[in-house]
Order: sequence, then C-alpha cells, then structure tokens
Amino acid sequence: MAAGYAELLRTRHAARLLVGTLIGRLPNGTGPIAIVLFTRAEGGSYSLAGALAAVYGVANAVGQPLLGRAVDVYGQPRVQLPAAVVSALGMVWLAFAGTGSVAAAYGAVVVAGLFTPPLEGGLRALWPSVLGGKEERVHAAYAMDAVAQEVMFTVGPLLVTLFVALWDPAAALVVINAIGVLGALSVVVSEPSRTWRSAPREAHWLGALRSRGLLALLGAFFFVGTALGSITVAGVAYADGHGGQAVYGWLMAALGLGALVGGVFYGSRQWPGAAERRLRLLVGLLAVCYLPLMLVPGPVAMTALTALAGVFLAPAIACAFIVVDRHAPAGTVTEAFSWLVTFFGVGAAIGTAAAGPAVEAGGTAAGFAVASVAGAAALVVLMATQRVLARRVGGGAVAGSRENDRNDARELGFRTEQKA
Repeated sequence: MAAGYAELLRTRHAARLLVGTLIGRLPNGTGPIAIVLFTRAEGGSYSLAGALAAVYGVANAVGQPLLGRAVDVYGQPRVQLPAAVVSALGMVWLAFAGTGSVAAAYGAVVVAGLFTPPLEGGLRALWPSVLGGKEERVHAAYAMDAVAQEVMFTVGPLLVTLFVALWDPAAALVVINAIGVLGALSVVVSEPSRTWRSAPREAHWLGALRSRGLLALLGAFFFVGTALGSITVAGVAYADGHGGQAVYGWLMAALGLGALVGGVFYGSRQWPGAAERRLRLLVGLLAVCYLPLMLVPGPVAMTALTALAGVFLAPAIACAFIVVDRHAPAGTVTEAFSWLVTFFGVGAAIGTAAAGPAVEAGGTAAGFAVASVAGAAALVVLMATQRVLARRVGGGAVAGSRENDRNDARELGFRTEQKA
C-alpha cells in the first residue's frame, strides 16, 4: 500500500495539501493537552485545566460547521487563513495573560476554539479536483487522510512535551500556533485551494443537516467518538493499577498503531459494494473489538487488545468520508465534513465524562464497558437507518468537482465562440 499512497502523493499538489493541512491542524490536535500543561504551570487547579480544555473543545465543535459553511459560500482562502490567525491570537492571548483572570482565560480559549479553521473538511473537498474526480483515487486519498490523522495525533502530543521541555508551556502555546498558521498559509496559497469553488447550493438554514442520510451518519459517529473518549479515561484507570504512566503510554500508542495498520490495509485495495453497507460491517467489527477490553488482563495482553480495538477505527473513518460525500447536499461539502468532526468530538467529550463515574462506580472494567455500549449504539444507529443511508443525495465533493469541470468546459466554449 505504501506504493499506492506514494503514487497519490506524487500527484501535483497532493503532498503539499496533505502536509500543510496536518501542520495547520497541529494547534487543534494538541490544544487540550497544551492548555492543561499551561494551566498547571500557571498554578491553576486540575479542575480549571480540565474546564478550560473542555470549553476549548465545545467552542471548536460549534465553530467547525459554521466556518465550513462560510468556506462553501466564500471559498477557502477568505475563511481559512483569517480564522487560523484569529485562533492563534486567542492562544497567544492565553499565553501572555495567563490564568490570573479566569474570565480572560475562558475568553481566550473560546476565541481559539471557535475560530479553528476547518482545514480537515477543506482538504476532503479538494481531493476530487486534485485527483481528477476519479472516485477510486479519491477514496484511497480518504484512507490516506485517516492514516495521516493517526500520525498527527501521535506526534502532536510528543511535540508539545518537547517544546515544554525546551522552553516552557507558554512558549509551547505560541510556537505551536505559529506553526499552525504557516500550515494553513501553505494550503490556502496553493492553486487548488485558490481556485476551488463549491457546487451551487440551495439556500436553506439547515445547510448540510437537511440530509437525513448525513444525520444518520453523524448520529452513529457521535457514539464512535463516545467509545474512543471513554477508552482514554478507562486506560488511565487501568494504568494506575498496572504500572502507572508508562503503561498508559503503551496503551495509547497501541491504539494508534492498530488504527495505522488498519488504515493502511484498508487503503491497499478497492472494496466492492456500497460504502454504506461496508461502514455497517466496519462499525460492527469495531464494536466487537471493544468487548475484550472489559477482561482487563495483564499489561502485555491488554496492550495487544488495545491495538486490536484500534484496527477498524481508521477504516471506519475513511469509509465515513465516502458516505459524507455521497449524502452531502450540493454546495455543502465542507460544512458536511466539518459536522462529522464536530459530532465525533462532542461524542468523545461525552465519553470522557461518562467513563469517570463508571470507573468510580464499577472499576476499570466498567470504564471499558462504556466503550462497548457506545460501539453497539453506533451499530444500532446504522442498522436502524440503513434505508435512509441507501438513498444517495449525490451532491458531494466528487459530484461537485464534476460540476465544476462542466462549468469550466462551458465557460471555455463560450469564450471560444466569442473569439470566433
């Protein structure tokens, strides 16, 4: 599969857009841990640190679809870069003002989260035009995208801790956000970003959410996010009784490694049948793989089970990207992808909140049971809505790219006639 991904990355603009997007999303991927480390270094309590990180996450969840809709209407450069700058200024404000004024600290993280640019959704909207509108290549790019996310979420926290060790948490906040602005700049000055236009959209206050198929997918991935969020907390409880932070690090690394392996294998071939049917299978396998975690065996076996629990995550996410593209109403593709990010993120926050009381009430196994229940709930949503998901809207990124190609051809023909 490395050869397949290498072929995609050799396509003009592809590597630049993927790397630029990952760098541009670095502040978002590291935001919660950077906020917690900074708040603790300022003498703030764990409660304040957790609350600031939670507010940042909620603000991000609110801002992503709103900014995604703005991108669909006004284009990428006019939204992505200004949003990246404002978001970075929010974090710089936090770094320089500190947490002495709690109200100011909350204001800073709200600004930073609310204006986080929707680079993730923007990249997926660009893939069809960059890859010539060929569905099989676009689907492979979605898989590569999902794998790259796992790399970013693995490397990002390591960068934060490195910058904190080299300087201090305040400097880490400033540097990471400066790097993020450079990543966003690299994307928006590229030709595909500058020339991309969303397909014509029907004026509707619900935007992408008027698609019942998209709503069904979002409901399912809310629960997938819940499962993942609960594992991060249950993993801490497990590590406390089996060796401490080192064991927790191994568990989280195994979860990421499993997702990487699964994503690479999933992208290594073309899969027959409808993406909606394949997604049900992948989410079902994901739910099944959460069940053995409740056995809470020794660290070696638990690490292996955690890796297994991650194997179907990246494939499920990559397949979800295809389903979003199929069900996003015309002209709403960036917004639709941004809603997926929002629902997944809110679900993760709910899972984190639910796992804590579950661990206190029933021990570590109960914390992992939250993941199992959430995984099953995601599958139930997909099973209950399979008729809705079977009806394809057909206004997503690939269709939009083809419409743009037809518009360009018509415009070229008109100009040719004028010259004649």
